[in-house]
Amino acid sequence: MLSPRMLAPALLFAACAAVAAPAADVVHWWTSPGETAAKHALADAYRAAGGQWRDLAVTASEQARAAVLQRVAAGNPPLAAQFNPSRSFQRLAREGRLTAMDDVARDGRWAQVLPAVLLDAVRIDGHIYAVPISIHMPAWLWSSKAALAKAGVKQEPRSMDELFAALDKLQAAGLIPLAHGGQPWQDRALFVAMLANQGGRELYLAVLRDRDPAALQGDALRDVLVSYKKLRRYVDKASPGRSWADTTALVASGRAGLAFMGDWAKAEFLQAGLQPGRDFGCTPGLSPRAPYIVDGDVLVFPKDRDGSARTAQQLLARVATAPATQLAFNARKGSVPVRTDLDTRTLDACAQIGATALRDAGRLVPNAESLLTPEQLTALERAVSDFWNRDIPAQTAQQTLAGILTLNTDNRRQP
Repeated sequence: MLSPRMLAPALLFAACAAVAAPAADVVHWWTSPGETAAKHALADAYRAAGGQWRDLAVTASEQARAAVLQRVAAGNPPLAAQFNPSRSFQRLAREGRLTAMDDVARDGRWAQVLPAVLLDAVRIDGHIYAVPISIHMPAWLWSSKAALAKAGVKQEPRSMDELFAALDKLQAAGLIPLAHGGQPWQDRALFVAMLANQGGRELYLAVLRDRDPAALQGDALRDVLVSYKKLRRYVDKASPGRSWADTTALVASGRAGLAFMGDWAKAEFLQAGLQPGRDFGCTPGLSPRAPYIVDGDVLVFPKDRDGSARTAQQLLARVATAPATQLAFNARKGSVPVRTDLDTRTLDACAQIGATALRDAGRLVPNAESLLTPEQLTALERAVSDFWNRDIPAQTAQQTLAGILTLNTDNRRQP
């Protein structure tokens, strides 16, 4: 018998088989309340512009991407699909499976209004193959104002020293100092947060983009690993296997003081009736110059057999990046608009902080998914999760990471 997790993609594949190309299907994994509201804002704007949107939602990102790949291979591609800026969509583009959106990018002045690091992430071999619609930074620091006050922590930490001092005070107050869900992807996210905050932009890029041997073998990366493992003493015993939403709820309820998580966590605070600045804190890094990791959602447009879907695809691309759609979509999703020319004063305080950071090109760095192959990303996730959970010396973990990141070094400078 299929589990509910396996049943969703199975039903999707069955539905896909009955759809004749070209289809108006949009495959995505926007299924939480905030994500669904954002999706409606985009779909309604597209329909108002004359487009047809047939919703195909899948619970998990891996399953959604698998559904798209299966449909593309079967010659029955959807109109559009949600992806992240990653090597996965880059492979589809290089295989000639995606429709380029160069005209849309030119007419929309993307070179002037999108951050260069984001434009580089969707440009493959000189052509634009994905349409950015939101930016999520995966390493925000969230805090419970009530928990910090109870522990006598006067403000959110702004350095590694302040971080550990705050964690000690929270622990002494009988609170969970650091809310962390012990799943491999969350372990990797926490490691990347430490790499960015302690190592800074230079080490982040040297390790993940350039894979510089000196950086991979150096003391700075070893110190990051030591700090990362030190955080283990501040999480609660129920951490292993816990979802990010349940982990965020610990901070929202005041049972935990701090958590590193992407800004999708903000929806959990807002759903609980909490207000940024009053009830919870949000900061994209421990310092004003901490790297701002550019991640988020993009739409890709698979080629159909005769090109008849191209006009509808271009319309969706234009609608998705239009100023009004950008503000409506991202206000509901909790993310930051991809355009830097918008008046973001209507967004919440956290999104305004993110939008300000996004205008500082010196802080921006690509996400790990766009810098590493899927195989490297999986191996990195496994390695840092093993290091987190097992008694492994930092030097041994460092050698493992160096081995993983020096694979396929001929691709190391791909965006």
